[in-house]
Amino acid sequence: MIRIGANPIGWSNDDMPEIGGNIPLEQCLEEAKAAGFVGMELGNKFPRKSAELRPILERFGHSLVGGWYSTELLARGVGDELIAAKSHATLLNEMGCSVFIAAETSGAIHSDRKLPLSARPVLPKDAWKQFGERYTQFAEEVRGDYGLQLVYHHHMGTVVQSEAEIDRFMEVTGEAVHLLLDTGHATWGGADPVRLARHYRQRISHVHAKDVREAVMWQSNREDWSFLDSVLAGVYTVPGDGMIDYVRVLKELGPYSGWIVVEAEQDPQKANPADYARLGHQNLTRFLNEAGLI
Repeated sequence: MIRIGANPIGWSNDDMPEIGGNIPLEQCLEEAKAAGFVGMELGNKFPRKSAELRPILERFGHSLVGGWYSTELLARGVGDELIAAKSHATLLNEMGCSVFIAAETSGAIHSDRKLPLSARPVLPKDAWKQFGERYTQFAEEVRGDYGLQLVYHHHMGTVVQSEAEIDRFMEVTGEAVHLLLDTGHATWGGADPVRLARHYRQRISHVHAKDVREAVMWQSNREDWSFLDSVLAGVYTVPGDGMIDYVRVLKELGPYSGWIVVEAEQDPQKANPADYARLGHQNLTRFLNEAGLI
């Protein structure tokens, strides 16, 4: 079964809290519900205790889909990472989530507006083996202790950005590590989301659906903008409003069961969140029908 969720980053930005900082959580949840979404990922305005979070989500008819966790497994061991992740994993478990979204942020520059994307860290060839071993062990422990499937979020400005890096990461990790296919980050990072969906469909357990405005992407690449400046300029948008052929991607995913989350960070002053939420849900539903997945 496929369920369509939303990420609150269209209303309030996690890397720049001042963007959408004036928008109440309740507005986000109500507008997402009105657009047709049935689940939400975590954002910076969400309570992090299940006893507080559950009644808020239930009031608006949402399940908790999951939420981003930043690992630092290039800098610390698995034991220390598990200690750091305990409260997050406990919340997800108590809220009935199925996936643990993780991204390696050691040295990452996506949240620093002063640094261009060309300044991102690149992992040396001899570091991949240990990185993969640590991530595999971490995923095994998270699954064993909390019943959560780790899904890795490749991301602009991090050590796993390009198609080659995604391939290398999947090669050095074991079956306990699955992939979060993010169509927007894949496309901008130079990867083909259709090929990723086809090649890794057995290990894809979560999907982020955002589109890319091609002209903004190429300008950002030419002028070497930061990730956040690119976001504010509108590099990302909702499915169907950019360059990605979603029907081809979704056809390669099948059979797929799980959440597909519209996660298109934009400046809410330029892109009304309620309007884009409706557009994203409508377009994604249509694409899923055309692909034969619902």
